[in-house]
Amino acid sequence: MSNFSALVARESDGAITLSAESVDDSFLPDGDVTIDVAWSSVNYKDALAVTPGAGVVRNYPIVPGIDLAGTVRESSSGDFAVGDPVVVHGYQTGVSRHGGYAERTRVPADQVVALGDGLTPRQAATIGTAGFTAALSVQALLRHGLTPADGPILVTGASGGVGSVAVDLLAAAGFEVVASSGKSDARDLFTTLGAAEVIGRVPEDPDEKIRPLGKAQWAGAVDCVGGKTLAWVLSTVRYGGAVAASGLTAGVSLPTTVMPFILRGVALLGIDSVELPIAARRETWRRLGDDLRIAHLDELTTEVLVSEVETVLGEIKSGGRTGRTLVKVAGGF
Repeated sequence: MSNFSALVARESDGAITLSAESVDDSFLPDGDVTIDVAWSSVNYKDALAVTPGAGVVRNYPIVPGIDLAGTVRESSSGDFAVGDPVVVHGYQTGVSRHGGYAERTRVPADQVVALGDGLTPRQAATIGTAGFTAALSVQALLRHGLTPADGPILVTGASGGVGSVAVDLLAAAGFEVVASSGKSDARDLFTTLGAAEVIGRVPEDPDEKIRPLGKAQWAGAVDCVGGKTLAWVLSTVRYGGAVAASGLTAGVSLPTTVMPFILRGVALLGIDSVELPIAARRETWRRLGDDLRIAHLDELTTEVLVSEVETVLGEIKSGGRTGRTLVKVAGGF
């Protein structure tokens, strides 16, 4: 067994430490496919994984990193051969199974997505869970029947990983996109991604009482925030519109009424990228390398070394990061 480097989170007396360690294959969980990890990324969930009391990780030690991409090192599955480029995310990766902040990992074959010619491992990790969730959100709105002719689409939390990719994908599909964010310095990025308009956080007044029905403004929305923001969005969507919701940074409660649903026929579309069945997951990744390509992936991405991840996790938890943060794992310790 050869040694490799891993960024390991350990808990002691209610505190969590994150440090680089040299480990060997006995550290890895059971699985059919062993992967040489080249790239990972940083997500809000990764920050929660190293936050005491957050409830994301139940048992330590754990290698965080809910996204990982690289090449197959060993495989007992006929679906994957040594050298195949792959991406893995969801299914408790980085939460109850060791994740992407290590040079090597092992996973069940039915959790692995083979990358075709359309995407490299670097691109796949850059897209990651956030970009994948954005793609699911856009697909859900399209399946609902929304078209650019129906009117503007609001994206809340637009400076985050899900929101920024959603702006890009919706604009590429021809929609008039309104990007909502509290980060005034991200305005130029939103314009580059194709946003037609940039507004601040909604509701503008955080103490505003959400009306059961507000002024109808949007044909639909991608909500990455949840809580009071989602309630406000639902109250302002036009008749027959839809909201694809995947976020909870503003809380898990939803202070709304049935009015948007029964008087305007608004649909609330829940988006889950964690337990999505593997067939649907693989098909969406195929499309991300084809007709759902993200046009401005490089423009919305910052690259860091895995040795810098602990600092970045603190920044993303406090809202100090914009777009996607790619993590170089191979050669990054």
